[in-house]
Amino acid sequence: MKSAKSLLVIVFITLFFCQSGNGNVPVIPKPESVIIKGGSLNLPKEFTVSISGKSLVPVVETFSQQIKDLAAPVISTKKADVEILIDNNAGFGEEGYQLDITSKKISIKAPNANGIFYALQTLRQLILFGHQKKGAISIPCCEIKDTPRFAWRGFMVDESRHFFGKEKIEQLLDIMALHKLNTFHWHLTDQPGWRIEIKKYPNLTLIGGKGNHHDPEAPAAFYTQEDIKEIVRYASARFIKIIPEVDMPGHAGAANRAYPQFSGGGSRENPDFTFNPGKDETYGYLIDILREISAIIPTSYLHTGGDEVYFGSGQWSTNPDVQKLMKKENLKDLKEVEAYFNRRMADSIKSLHKTLAGWDEIVDTGMDPATSVVLWWRHDKTNQLLKALEKNYKVILCPRIPLYFDFVQNESHEWGRKWRGDFCTEESVYNFPPDTLPGLKQHNKQILGIQANLWSEVIQNSDRFDFMTYPRICALSEAAWTQASRKDYRDFVPRLQMMLTYFDQLNIHYYNLFNPGKSPEPKGVKKAEAKTAPK
Repeated sequence: MKSAKSLLVIVFITLFFCQSGNGNVPVIPKPESVIIKGGSLNLPKEFTVSISGKSLVPVVETFSQQIKDLAAPVISTKKADVEILIDNNAGFGEEGYQLDITSKKISIKAPNANGIFYALQTLRQLILFGHQKKGAISIPCCEIKDTPRFAWRGFMVDESRHFFGKEKIEQLLDIMALHKLNTFHWHLTDQPGWRIEIKKYPNLTLIGGKGNHHDPEAPAAFYTQEDIKEIVRYASARFIKIIPEVDMPGHAGAANRAYPQFSGGGSRENPDFTFNPGKDETYGYLIDILREISAIIPTSYLHTGGDEVYFGSGQWSTNPDVQKLMKKENLKDLKEVEAYFNRRMADSIKSLHKTLAGWDEIVDTGMDPATSVVLWWRHDKTNQLLKALEKNYKVILCPRIPLYFDFVQNESHEWGRKWRGDFCTEESVYNFPPDTLPGLKQHNKQILGIQANLWSEVIQNSDRFDFMTYPRICALSEAAWTQASRKDYRDFVPRLQMMLTYFDQLNIHYYNLFNPGKSPEPKGVKKAEAKTAPK
């Protein structure tokens, strides 16, 4: 239930947007073009919707579910309050749309169903922050034309180190949809735990699913394949694609606890860190796993990590299988063994008709740019980004600074990470990517988009999840969707303040950057950085 203070904030800011004539509406991310017409539409709380084809029925049904506490749209074949039209000549790009609100009705058109969905998410926010009247919701008369800056607008959650579960992930997916984010990168395996059921190898969850980052004895926690299918359906209804990640050849500790015969060893700090690249059986085992995952997560991409292998590859030097491989393939050092492994897995992934995605280390392993995508994460290695672009890789930008959400948001916070004193504020997320980023202008067409990553060493429960995610995800959405020329952080602030009132309704324990005392920092796990360094 909204507090009286929250209602006053909504009414005041809505009136500001609707009466100022400043070409703005209370929507995040900021649309490409807004014309304020003056006046308002009193939309009945029970309103009718007409659609141009049966394919749009599930889109409207999802929208209806999203606003069920505010309004009750009903599909009608007669003249309706909201008219929705697929228009192949709309000219807004694949995800663009036009939303026209007059004092009598709402018209939506887009070339595709996902454009219609994003128009409805804009309408959802206008309804959410509209002036509530008896039996109606007053929303501003305006014309919005909109299209995204980047095609890949992503958010990653690490559930290996701490497991959050279906309810939390679905809440995240719905808020992602509200903000027009369209890619959920799901980090499901790593050292602490294996979180996805693989029927051919049940010990991956029975044994590998036990433990987490701060408690190796924690009971097994994982998603069954039915759980995964439900989440996939939920995401798909919101036009969000899921990118599953199975880390290899490093970060394999949980898998190796379950099936030690495929371990390539590790180090004192990171035992059983790698898969064994010298065994043919290892590759069969891993492709079996990826094949099962592909069957339940219908995605174009499979993310295989490929990073930080040096944390535990030292034992390859004395592993007889690896030594035999090096001799057979004329590999001169362990880096070449790593490259061999990655290329061989890439070939297997290609046979599944998927594109391999990996962290920026894969640039140095000779992967084919035509069948692999690079996620640039090492913000201090801009040369690696430039190298990836010059080698013709397509790239997703997700550097630690400012897009790692396990980093603190305020200097006073003590339970998250910092990088040599630097951290990730809301404003720094909003202002990403800078024009000065190497290669951005020259290789603009190779930049697929941006993504924030929520590593969970310091995030062990729901309150920590909320505090580190919200409201930075709002800034991320505008950085990913809105054209650089339209972005203005000062303009973003009042829209963000309105969004916080919605988070209040959801009982989300967000960080209130406008009133930090209202949202004390939940405790994290101090030893998070002591062992395996987060990516």
